[in-house]
Amino acid sequence: MSSKQKRKATSWAVGVVGLVVVAGVALGVWFILTNRATDPPLGDVSVRQAKDLIQGHHDDPNFVVLDVRTPQEYDQGHISGEGITPVNLDFYAADFREQLAKLDRVKTYLVYCRTGNRSAKTVDLMKELGFRGIYNLEGGITAWQEAGQPLK
Repeated sequence: MSSKQKRKATSWAVGVVGLVVVAGVALGVWFILTNRATDPPLGDVSVRQAKDLIQGHHDDPNFVVLDVRTPQEYDQGHISGEGITPVNLDFYAADFREQLAKLDRVKTYLVYCRTGNRSAKTVDLMKELGFRGIYNLEGGITAWQEAGQPLK
């Protein structure tokens, strides 16, 4: 191979590497922007963070607001948002674990109850069952209401 051919091959290789780097950066930026980089870390969230999650995931079929209070508590008012359909599973139901196990483990869940006790236990159970994307509303619906947030 002549020195001219070597320079041409080297120049071509550098160009390809540069293109791959630019594509990688662009892909990384796209991934961050489309995967809600503003979401808080999984775990306990404040009312404000929960509200931001609900607003940021409106019309997202992979985001679920999970109310683990009794049906009677749920009927008195529950957390929702535009494009969000809340799910109510009674923590005290005999088949609660089985109902929970039927949920899609790939989805992201914002779990709440009245004060945060049942939801914290639910989050632990969901982790045991293999769920990964779980948020727990600190203080439950009580904190939500005290912060002046609406119920449906």
